Parts: sequence; structure tokens; C-alpha cells
Amino acid sequence: MLGPEFCTRPRGARSRGAALTFVFASVLLAAAVTDRLPHEENPPERSVARAVPGSGAGRGEVDQRELARAAAEAMADGKSGAKAAEEVVSRSGDRWGVVYDQREYEEFEQALDGRYTGVGLSARRAADGRIEVARVQGGGPAARAGLRAGDRIRTVDGRRVDGRSAAEVVALLRGEGAEPGSPVVVGVQRGTRAWTETLRRASLATEDVTVQRLSGGALRIKVAAFTKGTGLRVRDAVRGAPEGAGVLLDLRGNGGGLVTEAVTAASAFLDGGLVATYDVHGKDRALYAQPGGDTGRPLVALVDGGTMSAAELLAGALKDRGRAVTVGARTFGKGAVQLPSRLPDGSVAELTVGHYRTPAGHGVDGRGIVPDVVVADRAEERARTVLSGLGGRS
Repeated sequence: MLGPEFCTRPRGARSRGAALTFVFASVLLAAAVTDRLPHEENPPERSVARAVPGSGAGRGEVDQRELARAAAEAMADGKSGAKAAEEVVSRSGDRWGVVYDQREYEEFEQALDGRYTGVGLSARRAADGRIEVARVQGGGPAARAGLRAGDRIRTVDGRRVDGRSAAEVVALLRGEGAEPGSPVVVGVQRGTRAWTETLRRASLATEDVTVQRLSGGALRIKVAAFTKGTGLRVRDAVRGAPEGAGVLLDLRGNGGGLVTEAVTAASAFLDGGLVATYDVHGKDRALYAQPGGDTGRPLVALVDGGTMSAAELLAGALKDRGRAVTVGARTFGKGAVQLPSRLPDGSVAELTVGHYRTPAGHGVDGRGIVPDVVVADRAEERARTVLSGLGGRS
């Protein structure tokens, strides 16, 4: 299932759109990172990306001056500076390196802020290739038009969507650089009834934390992405849980986001202590949880191959610290520390400068995290059984 904004995937694949990535600021201190991209007004002009040999992130080195020169030369020839810089990054071997043009970077910042322009629905692809509405966001354009979960999406602006991926359909609904108020015509089917609905895109807030009370009394906290405010919402959900109730922390499909939010989420379950270590240009640093978290409540973390970057940082901390039993499949394996730098045409290059490690010193990049209980099918059912065994009333 894909949310209304987040078709999250590694930007190292040089895909377009606002995907969340694991971003560290150039002004990192030993125990903290900024909660936004570090240089809203003026990115550092002397960033150098150095992939750590053997890390799985590539063995390239990109000097920001080289990128700037390539971009300037392309602009002088009437070509795209961002495209030229992208080619330099591609040749460097930096697996996660990527270049955003100005519009993409603005969308990226909006995504990290938990905002997006769209119609407020999540899409999924059924087994027969049809696209269905998975969830409708309350108060959004889709909800006001009466769309429901289970409705079939037949067309978007006249284009048939059967056989497309859910990600493609989400992109069509959002529109390429579409502004709030712009129309999108959606062909919908519910049972035997088919009709078209003209929706006006709106600026919406993402719903990245959802809380559900399970039948046995436990709490299921689903974290879709680590956008601004996510960590506090996780903390508040844990504090509000009934005494003795276990927590099922669902990180499946979480493409990452702001590392400060992942650290805040870790602080909900830890009483201080190490969350992760990382290096920037070879200098080791560390991230620590805040004291006062709930250390006694039974906890199971659900992960899969879509659990990435900041979500892996959280899962690794809870696993290594013995705070949670992790259940599911091996995580994606993106543990890169990246610094952005501004190019002459306003585009932004995001370059790898180091990697992070779990509290036990395990590297994540290219390896992922193997859960304590590896489950191929019916992972949530197994996770609830494990939680019950921990005394958490699943």
C-alpha cells in the first residue's frame, strides 16, 4: 500500500519525486542532528562525499567544486545543470548520491515537514492488477467527494491505470509539480456503478503515525515515515497506552526520514543511552536517547524489506539494546550519512559522507538488519503471538 505522498524508495536509484532519505546536517554535534535539512537558506559550499570502502555504498569521491563546475558548464551551453551534476554523481560510484532540481527539493522539504499536495487517498494494487483505494484521509478532497476504501480507480485524467503500479497511480494523482487547487479527474467504480469525479488537489498533512487498539488489549503503532513530529506522536501513544498493554511497533514499509524523529521515537522506549554511532568524513559521533522512556512495557517491532534508513536505525537500537523482539524479514540496508550542497542553478546534490552503526557496532548499509524472528508470511500474526508470550496482551 502506498500513502498519498510517500512512494518512498532509495534516491540512489536516481528516481524522481519526493522520496524520504536519511539526511544528516553539516552542523551535527556529538549527540544531536537538526530536525530539518541543515541549510534551508545556504547549503555548505565545500561538501565532499567519501563512501567508506567495503560498505556497499560505492567507492566514489565527489568534490562539490566538480559538481558546481559541471553544472555551470552545462548552463553556459543552455543545458540542465542538475542533469550534468547527476551524471557526475552517477559516475562517482556513490550508491545513494542524488541531485534534486529546485522543484524536487522543495517537494522533498515539504515531505520531511509532513506536508504534500494531493487528493488524500492511499492506493494499492490488487492481485488482478486493478488499483484500489486503500485508505481515505479524513477532510481531504477524496473524502469530501465520498470516495471510500475499496473503490476501484479506473482512470486518472483519462489514462487507464489497470496494470500500473500503485506508485505510478499515486504520482498521477499528485501531478507533476501540481499546485493546490489544480484539478484531477478520477474514474471510479464501486460495485456496478462507475463515474468520474473531479477532485481539487489540496495541501495536506501526512498521517505518518496511526494507533490501533488490538483485540487483546495491546497497542499497534504504525509508523509510515519519520516526518516532523513523528517521534513525539509515538511517545504520546506509548504514554497513553493502558498499563500492562504491550506495543506492536510496525515499521514495515517505512522509508525513513528525519533521524531526530527516529531518535525521539527510540526515547519513548529507552531510558537514555546509545541509539547509534556514525561517522562523517571519518570522525566518529553518536546519537543518544533522552532519559525517561517506558522500559518495562512488552515491545515487538515489525520490520521488512521496505524498512529503511532512519527506520532501520530505530529497529537496530531497540534490537541491540534488548528492548524489543524484532519480527519479520531482513530490512533494506540503507545506512548512509548524507550531506547536501547547493549548485549554481539552485539544484541540490546530496552526497554520501559516512555510515551509521547500531549500538552493538553492526553496519547497516548493504546488509540490513536480520530480525530476531524471521517470518516470511503472516508476520503480524506471528508478532502478536510473540508479544503475547512476552506478557503484553496481544
